[in-house]
Amino acid sequence: MARNASSKEDKLPLEPLQFAVLGPVRVWRAGTELTLGRPQERALLALLLVRAGQPVAVSEIVDVLWGRRPPHSAVNVIRRHVGSLRRLLEPGLPTRAAGHWLIRDAGGYRLATDSASLDLLHFRGLREEARQAAADRSLARAVELLTEALSVWRGPVASGIPTEVREHAAFGSLDRERLATVQEAADAALRAGIPAAVLPELQQAAADNPLDEPLLARLILALAATRRLPEALSTYQTACARLADELGIDPGPELRHAHWAVLHDAPSTAEWSTGTHPDPDVPASYLPGPQPASVPTPAQLPHDLPTFTGRRAELDEVLALLPSDGKPADTVVISAIGGMAGIGKTTLAVHWAHQVADRFPDGQLYVNLRGFDPSGTVMSPGEAVRGFLDALGVPPERIPHGVDAQAALYRSLLAGRRFLVLLDNARDTDQVRPLLAGTPGCLTLVTSRNQLSGLVAAHGAHSLALRPLDAEQARAFLGRRLGAGRLVAEPEAVAEITALCAGLPLALACAAARAAAHPHFPLSAIAAQLREAHGSLDAFTRIDTSANVSAVFSWSSTSVSSGAARLFRLLALHPGPDFSVPATAALAELPVRDARLLLAELSGVHLINEHAPGRYAFHDLLRAHAAELVHTHHTEAERRAAVDRLFEHYLRTAHAAGLLLAPHADPMPLGPAPTGADAEPLIDDRQALAWLTADYPVLLAVIDAAANSGRNELACLLAWCLEPFFDRRGHWHDWAAAQRTALDAALRLADPAMEAHGLRGLARAEGRLGLFDRCRPRLDRALELFTELGDGIGRAGTHRSLGWVCDQQDDLAGALRHNQLALDLFRAGGHQAAQASVLNSVGWYHALLGQYRRALNRCFQALAMLQDLGDRYGQASTWDSIAYAYHHLGCHPHALFGYRNALALYQDLGAPYMEAGTLTRIGDTHLAMGNDDDARTAWQPALTILTALGHPDVDQVRARLRGGDEQRRLA
Repeated sequence: MARNASSKEDKLPLEPLQFAVLGPVRVWRAGTELTLGRPQERALLALLLVRAGQPVAVSEIVDVLWGRRPPHSAVNVIRRHVGSLRRLLEPGLPTRAAGHWLIRDAGGYRLATDSASLDLLHFRGLREEARQAAADRSLARAVELLTEALSVWRGPVASGIPTEVREHAAFGSLDRERLATVQEAADAALRAGIPAAVLPELQQAAADNPLDEPLLARLILALAATRRLPEALSTYQTACARLADELGIDPGPELRHAHWAVLHDAPSTAEWSTGTHPDPDVPASYLPGPQPASVPTPAQLPHDLPTFTGRRAELDEVLALLPSDGKPADTVVISAIGGMAGIGKTTLAVHWAHQVADRFPDGQLYVNLRGFDPSGTVMSPGEAVRGFLDALGVPPERIPHGVDAQAALYRSLLAGRRFLVLLDNARDTDQVRPLLAGTPGCLTLVTSRNQLSGLVAAHGAHSLALRPLDAEQARAFLGRRLGAGRLVAEPEAVAEITALCAGLPLALACAAARAAAHPHFPLSAIAAQLREAHGSLDAFTRIDTSANVSAVFSWSSTSVSSGAARLFRLLALHPGPDFSVPATAALAELPVRDARLLLAELSGVHLINEHAPGRYAFHDLLRAHAAELVHTHHTEAERRAAVDRLFEHYLRTAHAAGLLLAPHADPMPLGPAPTGADAEPLIDDRQALAWLTADYPVLLAVIDAAANSGRNELACLLAWCLEPFFDRRGHWHDWAAAQRTALDAALRLADPAMEAHGLRGLARAEGRLGLFDRCRPRLDRALELFTELGDGIGRAGTHRSLGWVCDQQDDLAGALRHNQLALDLFRAGGHQAAQASVLNSVGWYHALLGQYRRALNRCFQALAMLQDLGDRYGQASTWDSIAYAYHHLGCHPHALFGYRNALALYQDLGAPYMEAGTLTRIGDTHLAMGNDDDARTAWQPALTILTALGHPDVDQVRARLRGGDEQRRLA
């Protein structure tokens, strides 16, 4: 409860207030969040909160709000801010009244708070309670209290206030206080023998402080203690390399001791902090379950070219943008690198980024925005920012709806931290703006063919325009790749090659690759071949040159075998952003082995790039050249047939993958496949997930390309196939976008069946996003269409979706009714897999409604069917339902048996959220049996998983862990 003081003049009790500063600055009155005022008022409130009930002198407030140059009216302005804050906290307070919360004290101001009203004091109270528990040798309790204390933090302290205010020492000391608490938690967990309980917090802290040796030592020991030995050793090696590179020192004794303990499996792995034995109160049978991997520090930069040369003046210019002493810049640094295609913008940006990456220990983010991709698949700002949020560890369910809200969350995550962000191949300022960091300490690099004048004018970006390499630079470029000897032997041929390449690094790289592949060819022969080549890329040149640069690409593409040349042309038809060997085989109607050999040939002469094992991509300039060639050498019918094979390959593989992920999904008939459009062979759900993950960006591009090229039915079917993957991985925003495209395509087809599926798919995605006011009408309309079509299976699937919406809106009776209707329809349609899945759903809702015997009857029927079908995910869910019913019937050993079966399956399937739910219910059953220690043993890893996922269910598990009568009631 918050403080409820009252004055003699006002006999009514004050409304309770609650304050938060460990994250965004927030205030609630009587449970309702207040809208805070202007930035300076929020900054003043934040300063008062971090002082935690202590008076803050007016001189200090002036210094924090204005620094060295305060206005003459600073004291009066502070008084106005204080008056505004008082009236915000106490509505109706007369002007100039003192108020009860914001008090004049000791020549300054003090905010009256306590541990019940301020999260900072609550955090400190939990930490002190943990220290007392540790002193009493109740280490497991200490770990629980310390992890709870750390969970009070919701982000960087006072995030959202001006950065110059957050640089004040009062805020920095809180960051150090949190780090010290992480180390205390690690010490207690290692001594108690439960290191998994603090591993996510420990990994994040180590990522934020990669040179903190005591912290890294604790992380290494915790990894080893949780049976992650390779990761522990890798962490040590990375730490040694970083210490040597950045500080020029060897690891200290603490870090070396941790390494020795891991190598020798020494007792100090568990007893390292104090040399004492683990807490005897912790059950010896405790075995931490698999924990979700914490989010690693993003390191997304493409590899730097070892042969980089030249651009010394340009590098000096951009390096001068950062402080020479290595300290963070006190402003937001944005650099826009421009120039024509093939001029080396990306190469320079990547090289520069690698040179300064160590200045940005919080991570490096990279995205290719595909602003000038000849296929037209320009990346939207929303897709780019969601990719960054994923890299920063934001769970899908925590990503807000709408690009503006997503961009705001992204900026909040970067605030107060040091990130390098490389935005490659941007189309315009509007595409870039949502991806810019908002506070000092970060560096944003942008490459584009366009002059991003809006970025320069509105955001103060530094503009750097690249020009072609001069003759000397071009010669040095070739020398790094061919060796000085060949250049000295034929200076005239070298001059001709550099002239014909017009100083473009991309063209020079192609010419050098040809010469390097044939070291016995004289360079004069290379020059002659290049001189005789032809081609045209005029649309992509932004400067006048005396040479036809596309001749280099034309020559390169004709210097390979006829099969490789044909494949190079056809690859221009792929929608991108990259392509695999099997997809290439389908496009070119080739055996997979032949496609692999031809791709290797093209990669060897730099016409394509193998950016990941078995995955290839074009430079967009080379793609444009290939597009010209494919239209010159292949008829429209040949081109359309190739695209049909490619798209059908993706559709049929996605169809197979979808059925492996969700055997109960609606059957989807596909027509006969074109010759050569076979699906990739997928054996099980693991292979299905791996393929979908690798080709996910391509599949999204294929949906758009199919819809834009008149292949409306294929766009609808592919979006339908991807529904299980969208849902399991939480790609709900992409799901909604794909389903909108599919629904538009269905309307163009004037096909009621496709429209019904499109409406239902879009409704499901919107439901996951919490947009129930949109999804319910779509489901109702889909149900009408399926009914008119006489499609019982379609109606059944829609009833299941309506049941889920009812569940989310706390209408359990409605959820049961819709699932029973779905069950009847699936039975009538003979759809066994879906019938088995919905039987479990019916049983689950019976159990939630207290009808446990009915629930068991339904669930055991479902389990037998799911086992026959080999649906492991469905089996796990059904075992959990069975156990839940047994628990509430008082058959606790039966319940534990069911839960353990569910847990084993969820762990094997890699479903952490479902695993956490089952662990929670296992703990509930142990508690009901009077086994408090076993209950806590189950709840602790559940808490760890949910904390890592950022899921709101974490509060329920934390409440259970507090123990006592309240937890028995919850169980």
